[in-house]
Amino acid sequence: MKKYEGLNQAMLEQYAPRPGQRALLPELSDKAQVALMCRMLTREGWNEHIAGHITYRLDNGNILTNPWELAWGELTASDIVTLDPQGQIIDSDWNVTPAIGLHLQLHALRPDTHVVIHNHAHWSGIWACMQRVPPVYDQASGYCGVELPLYNEYEGTFEDQATSLSAAEALGDAKWALLANHGSLVVGRDLRQAHLRVITLEWRSKRAYEVALAGGGKPLSDEEVKKLSIADDNGFPFCWEAMARKELRLDPTLVD
Repeated sequence: MKKYEGLNQAMLEQYAPRPGQRALLPELSDKAQVALMCRMLTREGWNEHIAGHITYRLDNGNILTNPWELAWGELTASDIVTLDPQGQIIDSDWNVTPAIGLHLQLHALRPDTHVVIHNHAHWSGIWACMQRVPPVYDQASGYCGVELPLYNEYEGTFEDQATSLSAAEALGDAKWALLANHGSLVVGRDLRQAHLRVITLEWRSKRAYEVALAGGGKPLSDEEVKKLSIADDNGFPFCWEAMARKELRLDPTLVD
């Protein structure tokens, strides 16, 4: 990841490590960053066996993605596959899921979107199956705003090009969506922003489910959530690095 990409500059100047202090992360290749993202999101509940895919578009237009055959929790940097913009494999003997079409179409429709993440997530997947949008009840649920589209025209899996194109178009300029009776979708301009959106979506979904089980509560007002959602634009300081360090401590070889 480009050093502190996406962070608020004033906050960086105030809180970034001083010269001579320990670096937050070692230098990481693009593939290592995608492998780390897979491991990090597995821990967040985006871990439905071998389902799900992350795409990360590079500056040259090529796209990095996880291979179909491996679960997110086991892959390493050397397993990450490079695709050309049309989805053809460049450098791997692994396969990619036929459902990658949704990602390719989103990248084509939205030049601002460099990261697309889809899986059959745990907590947000419950709300997708209920075809309901979880309310925002606390600070950590509000980091990315209130609006959460529910794409409710599910007609099958996304191997079909027409179905995936309709889903991509339906997303419009949204940052995330619930896919009814299917799962969750998050996009972002970089890995840091996409990570914050995934963890916020899962926290929001989990907290709202727990509040519902406890008998209900009063959601935060849209005005209060708007104040909190500054984190989405500027990046949550140092969160991506902290979660990445956790994975590196558990398995230092994942970046190889």
